[in-house]
Amino acid sequence: MARLRPLDPDFPIERQLGIATGPVVLVNLFTLDKADEQSFLQVWQDDAAFMKRQPGFISTQLHRAIGESPTYLNYAVWQTNADFRAAFTHPEFRSKISAYPASAVASPHLFQKVAVPGICVA
Repeated sequence: MARLRPLDPDFPIERQLGIATGPVVLVNLFTLDKADEQSFLQVWQDDAAFMKRQPGFISTQLHRAIGESPTYLNYAVWQTNADFRAAFTHPEFRSKISAYPASAVASPHLFQKVAVPGICVA
């Protein structure tokens, strides 16, 4: 079962879920034992397939750290925080968390785009 470790202990995902905003980007950093990589990838694929079917889902992308580090970063884009909250708290998704390898630690956090003049748009 994946353990949750907040990226920001002062503002964990549970507190972020109540904010009415959108669009949002979920960034989720996973750390795990190297021996668990294949089972992690299988569970993540099933997890992502469920999320892809949920209202408000836009896209997702999984990245692996370079070199020997069994660290993964996932980001997913959602139309609204309410859409993400509905999917994240859905009983079917919550049951999927128990399928992750015991070594997996997930650090989910929600973000919004920031406009920086001349560099990027929100």
